[in-house]
Amino acid sequence: MSEVRIGALCWNQYTDWPSLREAGVLADRLGYHSLWTWDHLYPIVGSSRGPILEGWLLLAGWATTTEHVRIGLMVGANTFREPALTAKLATTLDHISGGRAVLGIGAAWFGEEHVAYGLDFGDGFPERLRWLGEALPVMRGMLRGEEPTAAGPRYRATAVRNDPPPVQARLPILIGGGGEQVTLKLVAKYADANNVGGGVETVRRKEEILLRHCESVGRDPSEIERTTGIGTVFIRDSEAEARRAFEAAFARNGGAPHWKDQPVGTPEQVAEMLAPYLSIGYRHLIAGFPSPHDEESMTRLATEVLPVLQRA
Repeated sequence: MSEVRIGALCWNQYTDWPSLREAGVLADRLGYHSLWTWDHLYPIVGSSRGPILEGWLLLAGWATTTEHVRIGLMVGANTFREPALTAKLATTLDHISGGRAVLGIGAAWFGEEHVAYGLDFGDGFPERLRWLGEALPVMRGMLRGEEPTAAGPRYRATAVRNDPPPVQARLPILIGGGGEQVTLKLVAKYADANNVGGGVETVRRKEEILLRHCESVGRDPSEIERTTGIGTVFIRDSEAEARRAFEAAFARNGGAPHWKDQPVGTPEQVAEMLAPYLSIGYRHLIAGFPSPHDEESMTRLATEVLPVLQRA
């Protein structure tokens, strides 16, 4: 059975680079397996009229200030960039980080930022999924040392080279999203890892659907690492203390409404909430850390909750 891994998704909204740098260094020192941020241009939780830092450049900064943790976007917005450029960015990050990059990608969903920045948002989610389906063979081909050509309705590429290749022999592509008809089929066809959320029962249902898609496309499901977003983690000696920290963080993030059913409480309570994911086969658990990237919660998840899950 594979080991239990934890990831830190450090929100890049309502914060600054020194705080994000320290959060990344802390995650690396604590032995987190992965470190992520968002690919958004406006805040997506709370008021959108607030500060946010660009994702790819944050990853480059983390790549120079960490040593071990894997680094990626959760997840990259396919609509922001041509797929060949995205593959080139991931490859360059792989070199800066010494082979720790993950190419996280999804169809994108936040219309407000697209309109403001003049980015094509398409005529709806089905079209953006078609764009993602066009983009993935280009990105995958470039990362695998091929010279892909694309002549679809959305993207063009002509025997595009990726020189130098990634440091990793197989730089992983993670596809985020749980769309049952299209997204999970794209995971089955192209991904090295998935990311779904929404709670244990939702993840259980998505896993069953992913397995059916793997069977239909002839993919060995064991080739796909399962990851899930577990929500925002706040850990204290009492549930009331953890709840106060949780509420303060959401107030700081543009007065965001409180998310429900979050892993907020004592180490024992959080471990009990997370243990059911392991029985589904989701053993890479990615925790959200809003600004101010609570040091106590990051530490206690790694030092108190993770050992319990590893023994489960």
